[in-house]
Amino acid sequence: MSDIRKLLGLKIREIRQKKKMSQEELSFESKLHRTYISDIERGNRNVSIKNIEKIAKALKVSIKELMP
Repeated sequence: MSDIRKLLGLKIREIRQKKKMSQEELSFESKLHRTYISDIERGNRNVSIKNIEKIAKALKVSIKELMP
């Protein structure tokens, strides 16, 4: 799996699950729609750096930690 979108999505899912957060909770904390979070985790979205920042803040990690 070398597609950066898929790798990023897997990393976000891994961190979210380790923190025992649902997609709904991540959605609420990041102010992004739940289906958008789902699309990101499946590698179906080309995520902007601004939204990566929102997700990192919601997960309480650095942007660097989200990078595959």
